Formats: sequence, structure tokens, C-alpha cells
Amino acid sequence: LSLSGLEPLTFTREANFINIGERTNVTGSRKFARLIREENYEEALAVAREQIENGAQVIDVNMDEGMLDSEKAMDHFLKLTVSEPEIARVPVMIDSSKWSVILAGLKCLQGKSIINSLSLKEGEDAFLEQAKEAMAFGAAIVVMAFDEQGQADSYERRIEICERAYRLLVDRIGFPPQDIIFDPNVLTIATGIEEHNNYALDFIRATEWIKKNLPYAKVSGGISNISFSFRGNNPVREAMHAAFLYHAIRAGLDMGIVNASQLEVYEEVPADLLERVEDALLNRRNDATERLVSFAETISHSTAEIEKKQDEWRSLPVKKRLEHALLKGIISHIEEDTEEARIASKQALDVIEGPLMDGMNIVGDLFGEGKMFLPQVVKSARVMKKAVSYLIPHIEEEKKKARDHRPKGKLLLATVKGDVHDIGKNIVGVVLACNNYEVIDLGVMVPAQRIIESAIEHKVDVIGVSGLITPSLDEMVHLAKEMQNRSLSIPLLIGGATTSRIHTAVKISPEYDAPVIHVLDASKSVPVVSQLLSDTHRANFVEQINQEYETIRVRHARRTEQKEYVSLEEARKNKPAVTWSKDLVYEPFHAGITSYEDLDLSVIRKYIDWTPFFISWGLKGKYPALFEDETTGPEAKKLYGEAQEMLDEIINEKWLQAKAVCGIFPANSSEDDIIIYKDNHRNEPLMTLNMLRQQKKKRSGQYNKCLSDFIAPVDTGLKDYLGAFAVTAGHGIEARLMQFKSENDDYKAIMLQALADRLAEAAAEWLHETVRRKLWKYAPDETLSNTDIIKENFQGIRPAPGYPANPEHTEKQKLFELLKVEKHTGITLTEHFAMYPAASVSGFYIAHPEAAYFSVGKITKEQVVDYAMRKNWPLKKAEKWLLPNLAYNPDN
Repeated sequence: LSLSGLEPLTFTREANFINIGERTNVTGSRKFARLIREENYEEALAVAREQIENGAQVIDVNMDEGMLDSEKAMDHFLKLTVSEPEIARVPVMIDSSKWSVILAGLKCLQGKSIINSLSLKEGEDAFLEQAKEAMAFGAAIVVMAFDEQGQADSYERRIEICERAYRLLVDRIGFPPQDIIFDPNVLTIATGIEEHNNYALDFIRATEWIKKNLPYAKVSGGISNISFSFRGNNPVREAMHAAFLYHAIRAGLDMGIVNASQLEVYEEVPADLLERVEDALLNRRNDATERLVSFAETISHSTAEIEKKQDEWRSLPVKKRLEHALLKGIISHIEEDTEEARIASKQALDVIEGPLMDGMNIVGDLFGEGKMFLPQVVKSARVMKKAVSYLIPHIEEEKKKARDHRPKGKLLLATVKGDVHDIGKNIVGVVLACNNYEVIDLGVMVPAQRIIESAIEHKVDVIGVSGLITPSLDEMVHLAKEMQNRSLSIPLLIGGATTSRIHTAVKISPEYDAPVIHVLDASKSVPVVSQLLSDTHRANFVEQINQEYETIRVRHARRTEQKEYVSLEEARKNKPAVTWSKDLVYEPFHAGITSYEDLDLSVIRKYIDWTPFFISWGLKGKYPALFEDETTGPEAKKLYGEAQEMLDEIINEKWLQAKAVCGIFPANSSEDDIIIYKDNHRNEPLMTLNMLRQQKKKRSGQYNKCLSDFIAPVDTGLKDYLGAFAVTAGHGIEARLMQFKSENDDYKAIMLQALADRLAEAAAEWLHETVRRKLWKYAPDETLSNTDIIKENFQGIRPAPGYPANPEHTEKQKLFELLKVEKHTGITLTEHFAMYPAASVSGFYIAHPEAAYFSVGKITKEQVVDYAMRKNWPLKKAEKWLLPNLAYNPDN
């Protein structure tokens, strides 16, 4: 068998085993699936590159996901891989259960690919028809051991189906036998079900039979399936994979879908574990499953053994103990070990420049390689800070400055004016400090002039700014203009949830002649800064960025020109055909304002959605499924446990106070506005909310939506209502953060901020449920689990000003006036309409069962002019606040 991308891959005896990378698969990799859904193809390509760097000789690409246009996604992704030499050089396995998707992929690739998969489950005619098409494309095929009766799960059924398929392919249509790859089904063993005990042995025997009896055919399999019974116990799973591969390869297994970077070496599996694993794999004894399960429990739960291993490091030399403490984030012995190292050194500074920085360099390298995770790095920084704090008095005695260890460079970080969110910025600061950069953090709500003056005063090498809310994007543009006016040449890094490479390239970079670079997350900050400050690499790096951003600007201009928009009148005519009747208008049980002075956080914690918590720590995946991930699972479990411990402290010791206010008000819609009345007589308007409508041209059957569509129009004569709310869980946080800062404990500070954010969101979920069931009472009998609530399996929505369905932030001011938010909750608004405390959430409630979230997207100047008139604003002011949504350049 010979395959190829740009380079050939020939299967020979010397090749032994071909690794097929498994991560470019939306059904097997949560990260890859998210990137494809978000159309973040650049990062998706990075996943493919990483697999190849880790040893994958073929990559498996699968786009089978319910919410994807699989054909389009396969076509687009594979066309992009062709332009990436490091990816394009390896063959591709096009993996789909839909033949149309496979064909779409085949049409994109040069070289010789693999189709995964064909089977006899729909009969011989369909099987041979697909095989003929594969042959026309010159592709190899994976044939599953599956027929009209179902999946083969015994030795006899495996060889029966494989032989039948082989004869049909080779004898009837002349399919090249060397291009046939059989997958005899790797199935899970050690499940406790007796019928499963022979699955691994039968696979190995079937592999051997195929290689002897079906000339030139190859054998493959999905290796990780064998160990699913032991999800969460990585040592056992890795031992099972190593042993299974050892025996299957000896039997003739040619290739397998594996995570190449996670393979254990067969020779290094402990003898006692290997014996039990092989007993189960080869079904050598009746109690093999019970013995392996029992032994697995000792591996994962033997406290005595764990404690023994944990204590072994205390006998190491002090340099190694410091390194171990930094790598593991162990703080318990750091002062005594630092003192021992100081006594053995000529001066206290040598401890920082020597073992501590050596250890932190290892941490930085491992993080950059993806072998350590963000929570671990933050803990390492905490250990480092504790050690340095201990040494500072001794350094002062030696007339040396604290941290005078020749940093690689000096950076200034700030959250821009009007924005109060800084978890991401703080994490970036920790990561950079771990890599021996001096970091000056100006905090939040920092005006452009202060950023510039501080940068000049401290002679920094790089400025990094962050923001979460969309007005922050405009503030970053302003900062770039001011830096240009001051003739600065300091590189400017852009980061934060609302920022993007496109916005940085199109809006910020053109305003400043020095390098302006978007940094996706904390892990990318170190390599970016390293290259910017490198004498040898800076010029090429900056030139590469400039070329990339110019390409982005050109593409953006083309896309903007190509997109079609309809007039505002057409958009309004194409509004959703919402059903209106008395039954779909809900009179509240308790109208007006209801406030909650001190929410019970022990109740609120039950409503937490943990997935965003892990994302904030750089651990991507859906909770609780990410606990089963072989790479991130162990760290995720540990982080979760520590979060629960801090939550207990927050609640028991009353670190935080949560407050809330909500209200339900008489309301009707008038075109794109929502009118709120003073009372239910509806004679006098109290306030008008101005909403925006989608203007992108829609396909037949799709609508141009506006939030006002889901409030009963005035001319229906129906008395509808609108709700509003604001919650915070941030009162009291500043004192604790100051305490942790004084203790040099970044880990606890970031953990507290992340938990406060989660509690605020949880309080919003609790309040919405209370409104639905008790105050508005349009769903009094609702009984939903927290999983259902997180999935929003309930009636009604709570859109927030500044978010996609209602993107203009100043509407938040009306919400605050309507509910008297500051009086009831203590939440205030910055000049850019960010909420303070940062752990706060606000929005509106809409009850209609057809109401759904959507994104307004880009709008034309016609609607901006209309919006400015409705708000009684000058056009320039409207363009300023709607800048991210403009489908035109307001400066032209």
C-alpha cells in the first residue's frame, strides 16, 4: 500500500506501525469541534500540525456533527490543508458516515487518500457502488467488519465478513487488494459482561487470519476503544494500549487511530500491572477482569502509596527539591528549602538566578509544549513568589534589588478605560512572569494617556492591553492613535474575549506604525514577546505579521463587498411570523420591582455552569466530559476539587455577598422599538428601548429578526410585558483579592475571580427560574435539571445589552434606570457601560415561546441613521457605539 500527500508514504515491513492522528475529528475532539463550529480554521489547522509534530503519519478528518454543514466544512478545511506544506505532506483519511461528505473531501485532495469507511450494512450493491467511486478517485478504503446483520463481535463473524468483502472487491470489480484496509472492530473489554472478555483476543486472531488469508490487505483499528472501561484511570488505559498494540502489531496490525503523544512504552509498563492487563486482553483466566479492576483501584486510590511517592522528593538535593516544588506547585516546604539554598549560596540573589529561575524555565517550556496546564503554571508562580518574598529581606541586606535577575524584558499590562474585566490579563501576567519577564500591571479602567506615560516612565519593551466589552475595541483604536501621535515605537499586544485578529488587523494596526499583534490566549503571549524582543527573529516575525494582517484586510474588504444586505424596509417586512394570541401573552403574578438583598450562595452554587470555569483556566472541553479526557482530565479534576474547597470557604466565611433585582413591566412593540408603560392602563410611556434588526439578505424561509418581534405589537391590542434584571456576586471580593496579592498568591486570586463570575451567572440562572415559575409565572410547573437549564431547555430568553441580539451598550443605562439597579444592588456602570463589580450580569426577559437568541450582525448606514434618529443622537455618536456592527467604513 502506498499513500501520499505531497510526500509518499509506503507501507513496508520496516514501517512496523502507522500512526493515524485522531484529533482532527469533530466527534472525538471537543477542541477541534469547537474550532470548526466557530469557523476558526487557523486554529483548527494548528491541531492538524500538532498531531503531525507528535508523530502522526496520516491524519483522520471527520466533520460529522449535527449543527455543521459537513460537506462545506470538509471542503473548506481540506482546501486549507493543501496550502499548509507541513500538513499537506501527509496523507488524509477522510472519515464520515455520509458518502456525500467523503466525495466532497476526495475532490479537494492531491495524492492518494484513505476513505473511512465502507461496509456491507446496506447490502452488496451499495457497497460495490461506493467502492467503484473510490477506485475512480484512486483512494484506499477502510472496510468495517459490519454487514446486514450488524457489527461483528466474534472471531468467526469478523473473518466471515472480511473474507466476503474482500472477494466482492477483488474478484467482482477488480479493486486493488493492497488498497483494502480492514477494521475488524476494536471493542471494549473488562466491562464485567462475560461475552466481552474475548473481544481483544478475537481482534488479534482476526488480524492474524486476515494477513495470512487475504493477500495484500491491511488491518487498522481505533485503539482507545479497548480501554473505555477504565476512563479516568490513565495509567491503566495507557498500559492497555501499549500491551494491545504490542500483541496486535505482532499479529500483523498495520495502522491504528491513536493519540501518538500519549502512547506508553510496552517495556516500561510495571510488571504487576502488565500481567493483569495481558490476562484481560488475552482472556487468560476467568477472573482477569476482577483482578484488573481491583488492581486499577490500588493504582488510583492507594493513599499510602501516593503519600510514599509524594514524600520521596524530600530526600532529593535542594536544587531538585525547589525544581519539584515549582513543577508541582507545592508550597508547604518552600521557605525551608529556599533558606537551605540561600545558606549554600554566596548571596541570596543566586538562589533566584539559579535554581528558582531554572525551575521556572522548565515550567515555561512545558507550558509552551502543552505538557503543563494553566492552573499548574499559576500554582508554580505562587511558589516562586513565596520564595522570592522570603529572599527579599536578605537581598536588601546585600544591597540588591528584589528580582534583580536580569529579566528578558519589561512589559506593561492594562485593561483599557471603561472596562473592569481582568482575569485574562492577570493570567497573561503570571505566565510572562514565569518566563522571566518583568511585568508592570496598571490594573483596570486605565486611560490611554496613563498607559502611554507609564510605558515611557518605566521604559517598557512591550505594551499589552485587554478588554471584554465591545466598547473596549474602540478604546484600543484610540490608544493606537495616541501612541502614533506620540511617535512611539513600542509593540502593542491586543487581547481579550471580544478582540480578534480581524479587528486587530482591520481597525487597530493601520493606526500605529509599530507592531500591533493580537494574542489569542495566555499560552501564545510568551512566544510572541520572545520573538518581538529577539535581535535575530524580530524583523522576520514582524514582517510575517504585517503580511498576514494585510491579507486579512484584503479578504475582509472582499467579504464586505460580497455580502448582500436588504433595505431596512425590506428587513422589517421580512420579520418573523410570530404567533400572537391571548394565550401567548402572560400577565405577571407579581409585577413591578423585586429586590434580593443577600442571596443564599449555597443555593446559587447548584446553578453553576462549570464549562466556562474550565475554559477560563485554559482547559477546553465540556463539563463533566472533560474529566474523561486523557490529557486534561486529571488536572481538570484537581482544579474542580480545589474550586469546591474555595466555594465552601466563600459561603461559610461569607467572603462574597450576592444581590439581585428584577422587574416585570407593561410593554408593547412598535416596529423595532419596545415601549415600556408607566402602568397597565398603557396611556403614558415610561421608556422606549431601541433595538436593531438583522439586514443581511436571508434565504427563503429565513427571517430578519429584531428583539421587538417577540413583544406583542401595539396594533394587536394585546397587553404584553417585558422583564429586566441585574445580579452581582462581586461585593466583598476586593478585600480578599488584596489579601491574596499581599500573600503573593495569584492562584487563589484568579480562582476567586473565576468563581465570582460563575456565581454571578448562576445567580442570573436562579433568578430567571424564579421569574418563570413564581413572579411572572408563565412556567409554574417547570421542573428542569441544572443540565437542562444550562442547555436553556426552557421557555423565554434573557438577552443582554452589548451582546449579539442587542449589541448597543448604552441601552444598559435604560435598564439601570428602570430597575434602580445601583440603589438595589450596588452595581455601577463605567463610562463605557461595563458593570462594576465585574462579577455582575444584567439583561431583559422575554417570555414568548418563539423567542430565541440570534446575532444582529452587520447593518447598513440606512439603519444607523434610523437608529440615531430614534435615540435623538448625532450620526457620529451612533456610528461610534455601533462600530463593530457597521457594514461600511464610517470614515469614508
